[in-house]
Amino acid sequence: MKIVVTGGAGYIGSHTCVELLTRGHEVVVVDNLSNSAKESINRVEKITGKSMDFFKADLLDKNAICQILSRCRADAVIHFAGLKAVGESMTMPLTYFHNNITGTLNLLSAMARAGVKKMVFSSSATVYGDPATLPITENFPLSATNPYGRTKLMIEQILQDLFRSDPQWHIALLRYFNPVGAHASGLIGEDPRGTPNNLVPYISRVAIGLLDRVQVFGNDYDTPDGTGIRDFIHVTDLACGHTRVLSKIFSSPGLVIYNLGTGRGFSVLEMIQGFERACGCTIPYEIVPRRPGDIAACWADPSRAKKELGWEAVRTLDDMCRDTWNWQKKNPHGYARL
Repeated sequence: MKIVVTGGAGYIGSHTCVELLTRGHEVVVVDNLSNSAKESINRVEKITGKSMDFFKADLLDKNAICQILSRCRADAVIHFAGLKAVGESMTMPLTYFHNNITGTLNLLSAMARAGVKKMVFSSSATVYGDPATLPITENFPLSATNPYGRTKLMIEQILQDLFRSDPQWHIALLRYFNPVGAHASGLIGEDPRGTPNNLVPYISRVAIGLLDRVQVFGNDYDTPDGTGIRDFIHVTDLACGHTRVLSKIFSSPGLVIYNLGTGRGFSVLEMIQGFERACGCTIPYEIVPRRPGDIAACWADPSRAKKELGWEAVRTLDDMCRDTWNWQKKNPHGYARL
């Protein structure tokens, strides 16, 4: 199959491209490179020994997206592209709403014109807001505590309305939790621009000496050690989930929703300790005030994905930290310098 991957040069997108190519799919990447690097495409091709088509384009450019979709004759689209930082979304809500929602609407219009009606959407556990109980199943009430999460929730609602209006659309909504880690080769990994917004790349930059200490946002949550708990999942496990769900939407058309997580949570301090084991050094940290929009704890019930897709996360916390550290050591400045 030929798969268009929006945001395919990004963190999760690049790892998913590896899995798609490894399984024999043709891949077309569409990315504006606003928060990614073309070098990741080169490295995906090095890992797999296979080539991809690449288009530098922004989903806000509707004409460009229409031209790409009409030319490439794709079988399906995996949609990763979008702004994704929770903290930044609190200070730039209009930018997030415009970029993520308008870009998705343009993509859907282009897909409809090209007759491509199969999509896997990169959603997020943020659509569950602050859950009343744990673990989280797919039928939990939906809400959002920040603009980033609201864009994911709104796009989910758009896709569900689209499916109701035209059952020829086959759509998978993947609500995944906290991706971390890197490809085992160390060739591709998470490379945020500027100061990282996510915990693990922040820890790894402290470990390599680029940052002084980890900021731990709050130690007064109702959790065993007072720090926030999240369901961290290895990015390669997550990428494999996308390839599994592709088979689902081709074999069993409709609209499906899956949590992709490990089913257990680790606290911020547990993640720091795991990284200390991986790098063999002490990671300094400081407690700072809570970050607006954050919640105390969040982890998945991934049993539906296991039952219906035959998928489950198999990599451990130590695997996540080891592979992140391997990527960071080999690429201390990310893709900017070899």
